[in-house]
Amino acid sequence: MAVVLVVEDEEQVRVLAESYLEQQGHQVLSAGTLQGAMALLEKTSHVDLVFTDLELKGDIAAGIELARQAVGRLPHLKVLYTTGRDLTDGMKARFVENSAFLAKPYTVEELLRTLSVHFKITSQAPRKS
Repeated sequence: MAVVLVVEDEEQVRVLAESYLEQQGHQVLSAGTLQGAMALLEKTSHVDLVFTDLELKGDIAAGIELARQAVGRLPHLKVLYTTGRDLTDGMKARFVENSAFLAKPYTVEELLRTLSVHFKITSQAPRKS
């Protein structure tokens, strides 16, 4: 199980991502803004991964800034970026180490595969008998 902070300003997308991850047995925290995410990181003792949209509330680089601040506080932190926009080389160059990118729209399978392949985070979903 991993502790995942989902940072997404579109509520429906955030709720879906939370639900996907919780169904897989992960503990999920969530925020809709950079400030909300940083507040959660300050009061949470352990987070394994930040899953953030690049654009938050119209700020195209908010997710990149969030990742930089978060990794500055928690160097072990892994970051998964997402966006529905075209990703530029300039954006990629600003990604933190131990990060990956998942384009929107994504499926549950694509999200789970990305977590497994890039971060070795696997499902801990309860098995059905």
